[in-house]
Amino acid sequence: MPVPHARRRHAPALALVLLLGGAAACTAPDTDPPPAPAGLTAQAGSATTVHVMWNAAGEHDGVTGYRVFEGDRLVRELPAGTTMVDVTGLAPQTGYSFTVKAEDAAGNLSPAAPAARATTPAAKAEDHRAPTAPAVTTARATGPRSAQVTWSAATDDTAVTAYDVYQSGVRIHTAGPSESTTALSGLQPDTVYTFTVRARDGADNSSPDGPPADVTTPPASGEGPNTAPADFTAAASPGAVTLGWTAPETGRETSEYELYVNGKPTTVIQFGAGAVPGGRAEHRLIVTEPAGTVWAVKLRARLPDGTWGSFSAERRITLVA
Repeated sequence: MPVPHARRRHAPALALVLLLGGAAACTAPDTDPPPAPAGLTAQAGSATTVHVMWNAAGEHDGVTGYRVFEGDRLVRELPAGTTMVDVTGLAPQTGYSFTVKAEDAAGNLSPAAPAARATTPAAKAEDHRAPTAPAVTTARATGPRSAQVTWSAATDDTAVTAYDVYQSGVRIHTAGPSESTTALSGLQPDTVYTFTVRARDGADNSSPDGPPADVTTPPASGEGPNTAPADFTAAASPGAVTLGWTAPETGRETSEYELYVNGKPTTVIQFGAGAVPGGRAEHRLIVTEPAGTVWAVKLRARLPDGTWGSFSAERRITLVA
């Protein structure tokens, strides 16, 4: 009798092991590849470089990275957050074909995107002269997540081969030498962006920045009014920096602002009771950094609910003695 009793006691545990084992065995591996990247373009930036760009994958696609190919040759592997790359070390006056494949966490590769082709221009010997900067830059929002940037043509002693669009000092797009406008996507709603454009020649000489163009994307559907300080200015004087802006319309006085310098929070500007500016605000900072130091400055307001609002446009200034 003790033996059957022992068997009855262990039978449920055995059944549980079998059940769990069967469940694990029924889990199929992930073999579904993500969709091919869309919007692939290739633009020669110089005699030896081509700028390749594509649209970011949707969050539901599970993409963890991209592989960039020149013909059948793998030239770069990039994380999911990077959707453009300069392919270097190319030959002048040569045609190239590029494609991109997306990869997911299980290692599945998407089909190749339709190939994008570019031909590098001829190399110019001893070309050290940069193009002129585009004299005019304008920008306008075309939706909560998109904008259009337009610029005037630049000149060069050889030829302009590309225009590079920058957002707060970071290149986000490259256009061809005959283009003067481009559409940008993937922006954030209710956000101020500052765009500049540089011209580039076949020897990879870049012009100075053209004039900055600010654009504010509208809030997405269902969101409230824009919360970014408007018309932000920054001016350096000996030992000081003077900031100016128009307060956002939040429904009540805005007395607190957070200042960022070179991408990092630096100080909180507070206006005391009775001193809160009703429209245009101004604040003077005393600085001790040496002359020639470059600052990129922007700020945001404390909203009535206690959270921080959207950032103002960013301004770059050089400190003076």
